[in-house]
Formats: sequence, structure tokens, C-alpha cells
Amino acid sequence: MGLSSLQKTTTALRMLAYEVAADYVDEYVRIGESTAIESIKKFVKAIIAIFGEEYLRSPNSNDIKRLLMIGEQRGFHGMLGSIDCMHWKWKNCPTKWHGMYSAHVHEPTIILEAVASYDLWIWHAFFGLPGSHNDINVLKQSTVFGELVEGRAPPVNYSVNGHNYTMGYYLFDGIYPPWSTFVKTIPSPQGNKKKLFATSQEAARKDVERAFGVL
Repeated sequence: MGLSSLQKTTTALRMLAYEVAADYVDEYVRIGESTAIESIKKFVKAIIAIFGEEYLRSPNSNDIKRLLMIGEQRGFHGMLGSIDCMHWKWKNCPTKWHGMYSAHVHEPTIILEAVASYDLWIWHAFFGLPGSHNDINVLKQSTVFGELVEGRAPPVNYSVNGHNYTMGYYLFDGIYPPWSTFVKTIPSPQGNKKKLFATSQEAARKDVERAFGVL
């Protein structure tokens, strides 16, 4: 009761920003470990309560209509966004975990899988797997298709070349499996038609890369 809200908020932000333990902020903020843990729990719950309805959710019917309209204008009927993974450096990773969390970047990282739209809206984020995983390993444990598998996803209806489809898709790079929900570029395209498609796909797929850059 004697601690100010400024101390508690500073503690939560510092723990989230620098990935430090709860007792690390004791000397800096003059707050106990148990109070620091309680503060970060309340802080995260408040963020979800305030921003969850607008940002931390899957697309609803109106969102899907907007995403499909933009995708159609860019030449991709039925596109819901771009999916990819990135590695976040873990500066304070414990030494005994370095092997599990290190991969091609040769330093400990944590993987973030995200789906982003053209306006930088990240409506799916799956974060926490060790950096030694690749994109396929992350996808197998991800929840990105959870609502689709359970039949709770909003309907996606569009037509291409006289064929009707009821499931949207995402743009991705070459490592992902050839599922019907993924559309990848054409490696070494031959002919103007394939070259145009590859260029358009790679340009639209930059949405998720740009979102990562902003983060």
C-alpha cells in the first residue's frame, strides 16, 4: 500500500523491456520481489483489458472483408496477410540455455511467428520458442489455424477464374509446406507471366517484413 503506482508501473515496464528477474529491480525502484511479480501480472491484465478488443484478436467478418478487398486490389484474391518468423535476440539468456536458443545467428534468440496485414496490423503472434527451431517447427506448434480447424473462423468467400473458394490464404517464403492456405513465390521464374507473379508476391509479402522492421 505504501508503494506508488509509478513505482509499480516502472517495475513492470523494466521487467518487460530488459527481460530481468523480479528481484533485479529491487535496488532500482525500491520494491520487493513478490510485489514486482504482482505488479507485472496486473499490468499485463490491464493491457489486455484495454487493448484486447481492438488489437489482440483474430479478424472478424468486417476485418476479413477489408483484407480481402485490399488483397484483390493488389492482385491476390483471397489473401488475408503475410506470415513469417523472426528471431529476437535474448541478451540475458542463461548460459546453460545458449545451445538450445542459438541457431544460425550464433547467439541466443526467441522466435516470433506473426501474420501482418498491409497496415501493420499483427493479428496473430506466437512467441516463445527457442531460436534453434525453424519456421516449420514453429508452425506445427502455432495456433494460427486453430479457429479454422475448429470451424469457428469467419467465412471467407471469393472467386478466381470461375472457381469459388471458402478459405483464405497467406503469402509466405519458400520454407513453409505446400498447404492450400499458403501461396509462395516461384523460384527462378521463366517467362513474363511467372516473373510478374513472383515480383508481385514478393512485394506483397514484404508486409510482414515491414511490420518486423517497425517492431
